[in-house]
Amino acid sequence: MTSLPPTFIIGTGRCGSTLVHEIVARHPAVGFVTNLDDLGIRQGNAQQLTLWRRLPAALSDKGRARLAPSEGYRVISRDVSPALVDPVADPTAADLSPWLNERLHAFVDDRMRHLDAAEVFVHKFTGWPRARLLDAAFPGANFVHVVRDGRAVANSWLQMDWWRGHLGPTGWHFGPLPAALDDAWAHVGRTQPTLAGVAWRLLTDTYEECAAELGRRWLTVRYEDLVADPKAQITRVLDHIGLPWNDAFESGLGRYAFSPARLTAYRDELSPAQITDIEKVIGDNLERYGYDRVSTPGDQ
Repeated sequence: MTSLPPTFIIGTGRCGSTLVHEIVARHPAVGFVTNLDDLGIRQGNAQQLTLWRRLPAALSDKGRARLAPSEGYRVISRDVSPALVDPVADPTAADLSPWLNERLHAFVDDRMRHLDAAEVFVHKFTGWPRARLLDAAFPGANFVHVVRDGRAVANSWLQMDWWRGHLGPTGWHFGPLPAALDDAWAHVGRTQPTLAGVAWRLLTDTYEECAAELGRRWLTVRYEDLVADPKAQITRVLDHIGLPWNDAFESGLGRYAFSPARLTAYRDELSPAQITDIEKVIGDNLERYGYDRVSTPGDQ
């Protein structure tokens, strides 16, 4: 029976939040949405979770037939509202109509009802944090923000087939740019790589606003720190949620490999000029999270 407030794992996308979500979902006290649920296959939901926890991590890789935890955007759009799936701006408490609040609670309750061992519902969202709306719907909810170097995120976005940044702010995922960010993008020539960096800054600024409002219920985990010391960072996450470390979870964590191979791939896959331009618009944000700039002061 659920005894802990929900936890939402959130991040910009391409930031490592899927890895954190999957690791946390290995805990036997966690309930979550699966990709089969997202496809409308609800029969035996408890069995889906049990089966997934027994599978090797490699069988959850994206791009193949799989069973895995899911953001559940299809089912959320059907059962709750598409306004929570791809909002043009970050939803806040002012967007939480009574009918939306009722649907959100029904969505969670329906998925936790038959999970006898589950103590907490854990879900992942990427893009806008949605934290202020979710906090209004679920007072006391906890949030785990997974952040990754914005240059690496921008580089990864540019290579994704779902990335719509090539359409510009009139056609991409995040709505119109604030005037200051539009000016910053214009200053470096409105290039595609820099726009991806601008998107990371736009989202990161919003995450920081949410963190200031939510205080102790907000935990930030750097992806790079997770790769360097998985046990230490996941221990922080479990403590934040209110879950104990146990043998079953230890076994689940042991199925994952953590490689630093892609941490600085952007240095080879973006040109020095592109990196410099990105740093011109996101450098202060990078430094707040402890990331060093690649370009020299003279380049800026």
